[in-house]
Amino acid sequence: MKAAEKNNLPASADRERLSTWARYHTGLCDTCRATCCTMPVEVKIDDLIRMEILSEFDRQEPLKKLAKQLKKQGIIDHFNFKNGVFTLSRMANDDCLYLDSTSRRCTIYSQRPDTCRNHPHVGPRPGYCPFQPR
Repeated sequence: MKAAEKNNLPASADRERLSTWARYHTGLCDTCRATCCTMPVEVKIDDLIRMEILSEFDRQEPLKKLAKQLKKQGIIDHFNFKNGVFTLSRMANDDCLYLDSTSRRCTIYSQRPDTCRNHPHVGPRPGYCPFQPR
């Protein structure tokens, strides 16, 4: 019997295979290695302002210009001009830039983007998360 099964925890998920994801329940994050924080995060300008990466004054700038600056700073990897959506950069190990590598907790939790605020209720498999035990 796997250790996860003994403790009534779901088995470790494969982030790329949605069928292996665990049904989300309150408290699941307490024992997870923050696998969701290794997935691409799409953000909009409101998120970037809340995260204090941009200011309200930046809202007046063309998004394409902001995207170029943010990419140069290493904050974003991609910008979808059609939808006005930026994709945050990740570290070499796929961790979010704002994930503490020791505690596996978000360093900007109160300012986190809507994508993170709404996970796992929305996303690739609503109601499920890519749980991997610590």
